[in-house]
Amino acid sequence: MKTILAIETSCDETAVAIVNEQKIYSSIVASQIDLHKRYGGVVPEEASRQHLLTINPCIEEALQVAKLTWNDIDGIAATVAPGLIGALMVGETAGKTLAMIHQKPFLGIHHLEGHIYATYLSQPDWKPPFLCLLVSGGHTSLIHVKDCGIYEQLGNTRDDAAGEAFDKVARLLNLGYPGGPIIDKLATEGNPKRFSLPEGKISLPQGGYHPYDFSFSGLKTAVLRLVEKLKQENSESLPIADLAASFQATVARSLTKKTITCALDHNLTHIAVGGGVAANSGLRNHLQEAAKKHNLTVHFPPLKLCTDNAAMIACAACDHLERGHISSWNLGVQSRLPITDVMSLYSSSDTYEVQR
Repeated sequence: MKTILAIETSCDETAVAIVNEQKIYSSIVASQIDLHKRYGGVVPEEASRQHLLTINPCIEEALQVAKLTWNDIDGIAATVAPGLIGALMVGETAGKTLAMIHQKPFLGIHHLEGHIYATYLSQPDWKPPFLCLLVSGGHTSLIHVKDCGIYEQLGNTRDDAAGEAFDKVARLLNLGYPGGPIIDKLATEGNPKRFSLPEGKISLPQGGYHPYDFSFSGLKTAVLRLVEKLKQENSESLPIADLAASFQATVARSLTKKTITCALDHNLTHIAVGGGVAANSGLRNHLQEAAKKHNLTVHFPPLKLCTDNAAMIACAACDHLERGHISSWNLGVQSRLPITDVMSLYSSSDTYEVQR
């Protein structure tokens, strides 16, 4: 069993973790939410600067909490795609430097694969094949997980990701950033049936609708028009809680319907959910209830493993290293990389020995 120190800096969290297979020795996350709140979203340049300031303290803290030394570490991993280029470069540079200094193998990890592996950290007996619903601020996908590094994307968002839609609607309602947790909290106080909002559908050229692809831009526009209408009718106040509840319920229904349909069509009885939106209570309730009706098993990671963290990156790296997958020193970062191209990040362990 390999022990991995992993770094995650793809967006606005500086995270470092040490994991041995599925055991978390330490998981340090330095959030930048307070920094980006003033802008209403993540500013890439500010994120990169903050990563530079916090990366070394996070690495030191991860080793101290784990009570390990560099001699106990078998490999160094860092997220290399997808994400903000400047932010990714901070983590990748730190990871490669540590790997060279301490003569450890380096592994570049796909961020979305990390979210898939969050399930393994909380469910040690979980094994492929299964369907993963990956929902975050930048991604909404349905992925058929066949094995380590072997994925088939069955559904994807055509416009806004689910988490992005939460942030935009929260901004529209003047609720602040990030929008997901705020809307989730308000939704518990509102009536989800008060306003009827459209679930996005992707039309096919030959007629009908794509059964697994998502669209949330139309829903966002519908909320905007509804808010404008309500303001004209009553300029004093908006039914914020009911708007939040109706919006959240619509997103949860859309995600649930397509996920269940996809699982049944592909005879996949197990569903894992990953990404920041996996923490949303509305989605958790809708999907769990629907899964029970169809005798499907669905697993949501603990809340701390839904948002970006390095423990999930380390878990993925453990599996790859056990299989002899090593990244080249020449590997760079990429703002976009399909989940189906994960294996392009690795060469063989024999190649690594030559490079050393």
